[in-house]
Amino acid sequence: MTRAVYLTAMGPASGKSLVALGLVELLSRRVGRVGFFRPVVQSGDDNDLALIRARYELPDERCGYAFTDSERSELGNASRAGMARVVERFRQIEAVSDFVVVEGTDFTGASSPIELDVNLRISEHLGAPIVVVVNGHDRGVDEIVERFRVGRDSFGDDAISAMVVNRVGPSVLGPLRERLAQQSSDDPVWAVPELPELRQPSLAQLQGALGAELVAGDPDDLTRSVGHVKVAAMSVPNMLDHVEDDTVFIAPGDRPDVVLAAMLTRTSAAYPSVSGVLLSGGLRPDDRVTSLIAGMSGGVPVPLLSVSTDSFDTAIAANEVEGAITPGDRRKIDIALAHLEEHVDLAALGERIEVGRSDVVTPIMFEYDLIERAKAAKAHIVLPEGTDDRILRAAERICRRQVCDLTLLGPQDQIRTRIADLGLALGDIPIIDPLDSDLTERFAKRYHELRAHKGITLERAHDILTDVSFFGTMMVYEGLADGMVSGAAHTTAHTIRPALEFVKTRPGTSIVSSVFLMLLADRVLVYGDCAVNPDPNADELADIATSSADTASMFGIEPRIAMLSYSTGASGTGADVDKVRAATERVRELRPDLKVEGPIQYDAAVDVDVARSKLPGSDVAGQATVFIFPDLNTGNNTYKAVQRSADAVAVGPVLQGLNKPVNDLSRGALVADIVNTIAITAIQAGVEHA
Repeated sequence: MTRAVYLTAMGPASGKSLVALGLVELLSRRVGRVGFFRPVVQSGDDNDLALIRARYELPDERCGYAFTDSERSELGNASRAGMARVVERFRQIEAVSDFVVVEGTDFTGASSPIELDVNLRISEHLGAPIVVVVNGHDRGVDEIVERFRVGRDSFGDDAISAMVVNRVGPSVLGPLRERLAQQSSDDPVWAVPELPELRQPSLAQLQGALGAELVAGDPDDLTRSVGHVKVAAMSVPNMLDHVEDDTVFIAPGDRPDVVLAAMLTRTSAAYPSVSGVLLSGGLRPDDRVTSLIAGMSGGVPVPLLSVSTDSFDTAIAANEVEGAITPGDRRKIDIALAHLEEHVDLAALGERIEVGRSDVVTPIMFEYDLIERAKAAKAHIVLPEGTDDRILRAAERICRRQVCDLTLLGPQDQIRTRIADLGLALGDIPIIDPLDSDLTERFAKRYHELRAHKGITLERAHDILTDVSFFGTMMVYEGLADGMVSGAAHTTAHTIRPALEFVKTRPGTSIVSSVFLMLLADRVLVYGDCAVNPDPNADELADIATSSADTASMFGIEPRIAMLSYSTGASGTGADVDKVRAATERVRELRPDLKVEGPIQYDAAVDVDVARSKLPGSDVAGQATVFIFPDLNTGNNTYKAVQRSADAVAVGPVLQGLNKPVNDLSRGALVADIVNTIAITAIQAGVEHA
């Protein structure tokens, strides 16, 4: 039976969207098919619907609404016909979902008592328990507690599963939590402090609301928050006295002094960093000024946006733009989820609304499970490529979600400047420059000891250890970090060579290999080796198989190994088939605990009907989870074919067989790929420590 929860607020501007996002996030980790429904939206392009649909890849049949605000008169005060339409639309979504989050109305144009009654009636008709959000903004403890009591009395203790007091002022938070803990109700109540950044618009939102045109700058910079909007109507020295972090200045395009001063705040440690400049009046900077800006080192540091309105009207319009968590703003989504997870026990909330865990594993569920397991590992990962923008953006996501501790390698000033340029919140993240670190001498001596038999002198060792890959690997070897992730800007050979030299393979393993975790629509498969070994012999293939099985188990996948070939069972002959047959027997000798079948063709490994025909009675055929390819050519091409043709997510390559975890990135890796690889490395480190 489909289950549902009804999310409603006690008034406008409660931050209900934040809690809705958190609820769907919780469900996405536990059930295969999440649904999202809104009885009434302000318009058909409702932001919350768009946000949930985009982030969780929900099809239209699992994400929709019943009425727009202009049609809400048809709903009336919970009229019979209106309720019938709400229930009908909900049932359509419920029929194709395992759990549905229903987000109530937005209190637009209706009085609170009427709106509360409408939401109560809808929740009763849908048979859904209620989570209530109370707005704590600019309210004292007594007022918040009173609104909490009104909400509990209005909906009734039996209907309420939990309550969240959102947007609580920092000075009120402690006393409020003490008062709420004294309440007699058994329903959990969480107080979430105000986070101004969530209410601030991004530059992109400001651009959309004002109809502004991006004249110059990096489009990725439009995700920066707008904390202050100020008209630059004074001279530059006086203007600089009013610079604060995340300020957007408004000035006519014929004020090159203001434009250039704003640009320089991004490259100077003397002033906070400006988010952007709005050029008012439709005026653009002179071409000579534009050329000067375009030629600045690292490109245009601050986005320039042009509007047709004058400075006064632009300032009024800009200050009226309210921030929202929009579908394309991944950074704000990360901030929002990290904030909610810090202050609301989502696991306890899941128990209150009776969310179980599905047997089906979707890609989203697997990726979120990675993050949760990485958090539990409490690992420290070193990232040698600290000057790469993708690495820095990934590091911010990791830090926001408190996944693990990180250290960046590279020139400190350069990295700090780039962090500021990108508007990232990385605080005091440790940065080590191998060219200027006390550790370099220690590491060089250690490397000399390990490699002197290869003719490495101390002087040469010192030169080698200034390389970020060698330095980062030595941090792992010496226990100063638990794992390393590199490869966004370096080759695979450059990344893993230091590990092969002195981290070495773990006992009982003769070869370093790799797997990709293939996230299909309803399952996760393990493919190996697709990245490292061109043509392994039978013993090496067996080693790859056992390592891949262990990796599968590490990530909660029951290993059922298919040793792939162009022949199944005893039907084929030839050197290639014989190699796979010998490797299969070797796996059985090494690990009698593992389920393994080979040689076997791919269709017999995945298709139950084919398996029944070709290998009846096999406990692997038709249900394999670990696929071992006979050579790199086959493995690499197959994983890419499945990735593109089946719209699968390929996570990896995950290196296996080393004494300590070191993982390689593709040089085309996206930020999300880097985040996943860091999480995987943290989990591997946690297993090593266990």
